[in-house]
Amino acid sequence: MPRKPAKRPRKIWTLQPPLHSPLPVPATIKEVVDIGAACLVESFLKPAYVKNPPPDWDFNYIVDIYARWTRNYFYFGARYCSPGPNALAPFFDSNFARMEYVGDNLFTIACLRRNNRWDPVGGAMPLDECLEAVKTYPAFQL
Repeated sequence: MPRKPAKRPRKIWTLQPPLHSPLPVPATIKEVVDIGAACLVESFLKPAYVKNPPPDWDFNYIVDIYARWTRNYFYFGARYCSPGPNALAPFFDSNFARMEYVGDNLFTIACLRRNNRWDPVGGAMPLDECLEAVKTYPAFQL
């Protein structure tokens, strides 16, 4: 005699709370991060990565590097020019590093993976170590 298939439990929609609520970033820490990041961008990142393209260049190239706060995250990003004939837009932006304030003057830093997920690099670090990681860590090379 054939067996009846076992009944599966009913699927129920449930609310999934966020994994953690981000800490509010004090204004003094935001100022210190802005100053440190501006120094890094102007003294190292722009001279190293913003170059004039060769004539008749049809591929994307970096025209600007910036750093900015978005909610409780601090992003380093690059603005690219798309000069090719099939470009969807003349410019686009792409973030390449993200710092998150975790309290006690410590940050976690993450790099953007190919699947658009942020991959943490190390644990909680002070600001100086995070900025040095952006400068030297291979995942942040543009």
